[in-house]
Amino acid sequence: MSLVFEEVALTGSTNADLVQRAAVGAPEGLWLRADVQDGGRGRLGRSWESPGGNLFASTIVRLQPSDPQAPTLAFVAALAVRDTLHQIAPECAVQIKWPNDILSADGAKICGILLERTGEAVVIGIGINLTSSPDIPGRATTDLHKLGILPPHPQAVTEILAANMASWLMRWRQYGLQALTSEWQKFAHPVGTALSVQLPDGTREDGLYAGLNAEGALQLRLADGTIHAIHAADVFLV
Repeated sequence: MSLVFEEVALTGSTNADLVQRAAVGAPEGLWLRADVQDGGRGRLGRSWESPGGNLFASTIVRLQPSDPQAPTLAFVAALAVRDTLHQIAPECAVQIKWPNDILSADGAKICGILLERTGEAVVIGIGINLTSSPDIPGRATTDLHKLGILPPHPQAVTEILAANMASWLMRWRQYGLQALTSEWQKFAHPVGTALSVQLPDGTREDGLYAGLNAEGALQLRLADGTIHAIHAADVFLV
């Protein structure tokens, strides 16, 4: 897979741009980075602040018949971001919150990842807080500058990220999801961590993290000992 990098000064959303381009045949390995977005999106349609200095980039993955399930690309992206942050800021300890939120050691969000599917392509959008962090009600956020780290230019970070993404994507395809989840767990909240989960219908469940199932779903141990497999939710560390 060859990597192609494009840069724009301003766009509404790099994800929206690549969703459109993927639908008309844009290739896997294309990366689009914007200096600024004025219509950035997070999960569930939330807006995502996108000021200059941070990284806002998206890429395309073309699904192949033998690939694992498309939603598990969340683990590919999370591990790629984790490796990238380790390379550019090795003194910054990070952890992963299911499935792909990247947090600082004290639990503040430093990166957001959004997957959107169009046909047989998945667009992966990544926002890394390099020099500033958005205000998100009810959630702590941080950035590398706030942590005392002088980050590289966003384009340099994008190129490192792209190489890491390609490496994890290859492993995902060659060895399957289990090879990734075993690595993912090394950097995630440990088994037994108290979690509060808000489901898509608005209901909330509290319990203890009990690992991942074979499909990558979060397993939540409820107070009565039953295990609830969570496939989509907002997850909060308690």
